[in-house]
Amino acid sequence: MKKAALIVFLVLLVDQVLKIWIKTNMMLGQEFRMADWAIIHFTENPGMAFGIELGGSYGKLILTLFRIVVVGGIIYWLRNLIRDKVPTVGIVAVSLILAGAIGNIIDSVFYGVIFNESAGQIASFMPAEGGYAGWFHGRVVDMFYFPLFKGFLPEWIPFWGGDYFIFFRPIFNVADTSISVGVGLLLLFQKKVFPK
Repeated sequence: MKKAALIVFLVLLVDQVLKIWIKTNMMLGQEFRMADWAIIHFTENPGMAFGIELGGSYGKLILTLFRIVVVGGIIYWLRNLIRDKVPTVGIVAVSLILAGAIGNIIDSVFYGVIFNESAGQIASFMPAEGGYAGWFHGRVVDMFYFPLFKGFLPEWIPFWGGDYFIFFRPIFNVADTSISVGVGLLLLFQKKVFPK
């Protein structure tokens, strides 16, 4: 259990420190180019992966509450894996998934209350006038953008031929990366982690 707790703590620490730094030092849409293909670009995601939203404020509330329920399920699963003494790679993978899920939930639950708006200004932490949204209605801070290839697709490609294309368009954060690495480890080592 200590190993899992340490992984979750470290991922959350890095994720939240970076998000808070971005939020309090950059305006929405601002970016720093480290290379043509490596950019720190501040954006906020109001919904799920790829910006998909459930309608209105009730949709956001339902999404956030659903995420909390899922985290409860992941904690239960992780405790069972530890109890059943699965290989370490399984514990690490599920701990990474848990840490990433919690990291994005923190944004959704608290950021609307503890920060003011980032559009056209640098947000303040705990502003006197209050935050930009209520509890459970915050937006997730994303910042990593790696457009590795930009250009037009060849005409011979069905449906998309001739369209402008950016390879690896998503903008993501440490929590998203943690979830992706955890899922990747589970897929890669599934026979070792789940021999039955």
